[in-house]
Amino acid sequence: MKYVYCMRRLGTIDLEILHLAINENGKFNENNLENSNLKRLGVGKILDSLASLKDRKMISLNREDGSFAITDFARDILWNDSIPMWARVLRLLQIKSCSMAQISDILKISTEELSAEVEKLRKSQLVLMSPQRQDEKLVKVFEILSEGIEEIDKTETEGFNKIKFGEQKSEEGILDTVDAIIKDIEEASFDQKKKAIIVEKLTGLKSKLRI
Repeated sequence: MKYVYCMRRLGTIDLEILHLAINENGKFNENNLENSNLKRLGVGKILDSLASLKDRKMISLNREDGSFAITDFARDILWNDSIPMWARVLRLLQIKSCSMAQISDILKISTEELSAEVEKLRKSQLVLMSPQRQDEKLVKVFEILSEGIEEIDKTETEGFNKIKFGEQKSEEGILDTVDAIIKDIEEASFDQKKKAIIVEKLTGLKSKLRI
């Protein structure tokens, strides 16, 4: 399993090449590479990356016309609909931080479908959203947190069904905790004025939690 996991690891250039293959209906050739942003890397770097992907069974070479094709093994990383959307999002963000538009473009999932899923990941503190200025515009960029890395790494051994996320802490549980704190304060033996102030603040917090 560790061997498969290591083989599945993608760098940003690996991602670009596989994304190019997806955009070209699974196959790409030298002309596609030349007309993409990958040409900035130079021939040597591109050849090294292609060789690495081929060694890891992520692309195959058609010797007749020199074209490359993405393999099912590589599709299973980010482009297999049987893998939960949240897992594909975390896998992508483990490779690079992305805006919602970039996530949508790479994973081929509409922003409408993604929005709720990414929001669950954010509320579960698995990803962080931060506004960044790009081309004179403020863009929401999402990056994976250490907790998100732990969760997606666990899927390699535990599968996807055992992973629970998107479940916010029970509001009732939080309110019960606040009630317990208020009770402890009321029973404590210290200045009544300070006690009243603390209880008032906690009661206000409790009201906000109910909103």
